[in-house]
Amino acid sequence: MTDLAPPPAITRSPGDGAVRTALRRAAPALLVYAGTRLLGLVVLGIWAAVADRDAHQLLARRWDSLWYSRIAEGGYGHSVPMPDGSVHSDLAFFPMLPWLERLGAAVSPLSAADTGLLVSAVASVFAAWALFAVGERVAGSRAGVMLVALWAALPVGVVQSMAYSESLFTALAAWGVYALLARRWVAAGVLAALAGLTRPVGAAVVAAVWITAAAELWRDAGRRRAWRREWPLLAGVALAPLGWVGYFVWVGVRTGSVTGYLDVQAGWGNGFDGGLAFAGFILERLFSPGFLAGAALLIGVGLLLWLFALGVRSRLPLPLLVYAGVVLTLALAAKGYFGSKPRLLIPAFPLLLPPAAALGRWRPARAWPVVAVVAVGSAVYGAFWLHGSGPP
Repeated sequence: MTDLAPPPAITRSPGDGAVRTALRRAAPALLVYAGTRLLGLVVLGIWAAVADRDAHQLLARRWDSLWYSRIAEGGYGHSVPMPDGSVHSDLAFFPMLPWLERLGAAVSPLSAADTGLLVSAVASVFAAWALFAVGERVAGSRAGVMLVALWAALPVGVVQSMAYSESLFTALAAWGVYALLARRWVAAGVLAALAGLTRPVGAAVVAAVWITAAAELWRDAGRRRAWRREWPLLAGVALAPLGWVGYFVWVGVRTGSVTGYLDVQAGWGNGFDGGLAFAGFILERLFSPGFLAGAALLIGVGLLLWLFALGVRSRLPLPLLVYAGVVLTLALAAKGYFGSKPRLLIPAFPLLLPPAAALGRWRPARAWPVVAVVAVGSAVYGAFWLHGSGPP
C-alpha cells in the first residue's frame, strides 16, 4: 500500500501564499462541488414538481430544521411529550446553527429557516475548501479534488444542502483538522471549540487536538524544549473542549442534573450502548423478510470499517485517523433512530481519502466518468430519500 502521508506533509510549517492563492488552487474542487450539489438540487426540484411537493419545504422546514429554527426564533425551552411517555426536548440540539439563524434573521429579510439554508450553503463551500486543503496536503491536489467530489456525491449528500448542521460542523471540523496538520495549535483549538458548539460529535475534534498534542509532546520529550515554547500547543489543548463541555454544563445547570444532556438524549431514545442496539437491528432484519436490507446494512458497516483500516494501512496522519475513528465510533455505537446513521457519517470525510487518492492516480478519462456516475446516483437517491422517510 502506498503511503498517503509522507512525513513532511504533517511537520512542515503552514502553507505559503495568500488566501487568494489558496482559493485559486482550490477553485477546480469548488467548481466540482458546486456542480454536484446543483445537480442534486435540480433533480430534487424536478422530482418535487412531479410529486406535487415543495422542494423548499423538504430542505428547510422538516425534521430537525424545524427544531433549529424554533430555537432561533424563541430560544430553548420547547419540548414535545410522546405517546410512550418520553419527552423530545430542544436541548438535544447544539446552539451554533440556531445562533447563526437568529443573527441572519435579525440583519436580513430572511426567515430563520431560510437563513439556515444560507448558512448550510456557505458552510458547505468552506467545508469543500477545507477537504481540498486536507487532501492536497496529504496526497496531492488531484486527490484533494477527488475527495471533494466524493464527499459531495455521498448517497445522503443532499443533507449538505439542507438547513441542518452537518455542513457547518464539517467546515469547522475539517479546518480544525487542517490546522492540526499545519501545527497551528491555537487555530485548531478555537475551531474545535466552535465545532463543539455545533454538534455532539464535536468530541471527535477535541480528541484529535488532544491526542495529536500528546503525541507531539511525547516526541519532543527528549529535546528538552522550554515549556514556554509550547504555549500555542497548550493553549490549543485548553481551548478545544470549551464549546462541547460548555454546552453539556449549561444543559446540566438548566435541567438541574449532572447528567442533564444524557437525560435529554435518552428522551429521544438516543444514547451510547457500544453498538448493541444497532447490531440487534441488523440481525433482526437478517433473519426476517427484510433480509436484503439487513445484508445491505452489514455490507455498509463492513465497508466503513474497511475504509478506516485502509486509512491506517495508508498511514494517514494521526489527526485524521483520530477524528475519523471517533466520528465512526460515535455513529455506529449509538442507539436510537438507525436511519440517521448515514447522515451522522457525513463529517467522516477522512474515510474517503484512500479512494480519493486512488482516483487521483487514474487518468482523467477513467476517473471522471466514475465520479459522474456517482454524482448522478447521489442526486437521484437524495431526491428519493427526501420524498420518503428522509433524515430524522
